[in-house]
Amino acid sequence: MSGRRRWADVASVVAAAGVAGVVLAALGLPSAALFGGLLAGLVRGLAGSRRLAFPRPAVLAAQATLGVSIGSLVDVDTLAALGEDWLPVLLVVLGTLALSLVAGLLLRLQPGISPVTGAFAMIAGGASGITAMARDLGADDRMVAVLQYLRVLLIVLLMPVAATAVYGASPGSGGGPADDAAPGWPLGLLFTAGCAVAGVLLARLLHVPVPALLGPLVVAAALDLSGLSGGAEVPALLGAAAFVVIGLNVGLNFDRASLRTIGRALPLALAVIAGVIAASAGLGVVLAAVTGASQLDAYLATTPGGLYAVLATATDGGADATFVLAVQVLRLFVMLGTAPLLARWLRRAA
Repeated sequence: MSGRRRWADVASVVAAAGVAGVVLAALGLPSAALFGGLLAGLVRGLAGSRRLAFPRPAVLAAQATLGVSIGSLVDVDTLAALGEDWLPVLLVVLGTLALSLVAGLLLRLQPGISPVTGAFAMIAGGASGITAMARDLGADDRMVAVLQYLRVLLIVLLMPVAATAVYGASPGSGGGPADDAAPGWPLGLLFTAGCAVAGVLLARLLHVPVPALLGPLVVAAALDLSGLSGGAEVPALLGAAAFVVIGLNVGLNFDRASLRTIGRALPLALAVIAGVIAASAGLGVVLAAVTGASQLDAYLATTPGGLYAVLATATDGGADATFVLAVQVLRLFVMLGTAPLLARWLRRAA
């Protein structure tokens, strides 16, 4: 394929991804930009006569942007919400990691799924980050993306019902999110670029796995915790563009054989995902008993994915949104931080 035709092909699939993302956002689906990229890439991957590889620099830039976005979730007030309960919360988080490993082992009952792919597909939390690093760590990112976001979709559909019917949430009783005056997008853009460049250079210097994601994540978190970020965040449009690129990078690698493998795995995967959701709710019961948090707060804090939907439900339903965010963010960092070590261990064990 000539250079001009290739770039025209890339431009057309990016445009299709943007349109798909807007439509999915209008339908209220979670991570609409990533889903839009995944869908557009899948269609192009199946319909195109030649495989189209997305430009690697764009993929690395998207990973770095996602890392900054995740790192920006951390601040002193959020971590302080754990207070004296940090140890039981950490143990519950580690229990969730163990639960993910068991779920991944069960998923391996389906032929064609490697240990790393099974574990990454079932890691509870951090779906976008896990999807972004999956291929670099030896997992099948197509399987990981489909099953991660299948779980997120089920959680988004079931969580508001469970929170209201089982845990007594009262929709509309919350005070709404805090109206913090964030700096403008120019400072956000500068913050994102600075964290991305410094994070990638530092991670490569220290030989950190998946440096484009984990390096910027750590730098952004450090600046937030030190107060040097000034409240800057990744601009919304830049964040959406990163999700589109990550989705496209996965979707373009689909072919008919991979779709058949995923289709055969779906019945078992649905059963395992249902088990993960139920077991996570059980961990919530344990967390409530140990920390004294309400059953609603503990359930939302241990929900395995769908962070922004969880926070919206917590805010609207009168739950302690700060405590929920603290537990969710701690789990997110544990899952992403241990993923490279987990992948290495599973490959050796296999």
